[in-house]
Amino acid sequence: MNRRRPTLLAALTLTAAAALTLSACGSDNDSAAKDSDKIAGADTSGASPSASPTEPEQLKASRPKIELPADLSYTFEWPKTGDKDKDAVLADSEQSIKAVDLAIVNQNALDKAYLYYYEGEAAAGTQKFIQNYVDQKAGITGSYRFYDPEVAVDGDGTASFTYCEDQGKAYVRYLKTNKVRKTEVSAKSYVIYHTSLKKNSEGVWEIQKISSQSGSDKCQP
Repeated sequence: MNRRRPTLLAALTLTAAAALTLSACGSDNDSAAKDSDKIAGADTSGASPSASPTEPEQLKASRPKIELPADLSYTFEWPKTGDKDKDAVLADSEQSIKAVDLAIVNQNALDKAYLYYYEGEAAAGTQKFIQNYVDQKAGITGSYRFYDPEVAVDGDGTASFTYCEDQGKAYVRYLKTNKVRKTEVSAKSYVIYHTSLKKNSEGVWEIQKISSQSGSDKCQP
């Protein structure tokens, strides 16, 4: 997720194979948080041995309630595809984006809401990303727009999802002074994301890997 948070946390280098700009705003300070021994999203301990192949589909996962401040607004130009699995990827991805922002609002790099949607490498990198905001006592404000979704679902319960973000009207807000740092809109305000997801035993599409690139030609207006 990458929302315009001006120049607070420039693109962050994540774990092994992912570069992530999860919340726009870049920063000159790249202080990393401690890696946790294990970061898990939703409980993926698996269904019981006797579970039928269709049982996970029937389980109604208790997704976290995400309530964000009124100064944050979102536009998701992600029309439904009519395909149940693809639409589920879109819905869970939308919630995962908001969950990361909630962690920044809560100033908690181990906030349960985003850990529900992120697993493994993506969770570890996202924790570091959020920790940068916590370390600098910075929050977020503004409007975020997401568009041009491309989702593909494989028969093995995995999916890939690519989308664009317009960060032109999203900003960093420093909590101590309440000062908002605004930046000029440029080519770098448009970011492309690539995510790899896997459906867990409760039917939730968890993000396993995520990478981003600012200034993407594909996302330019």
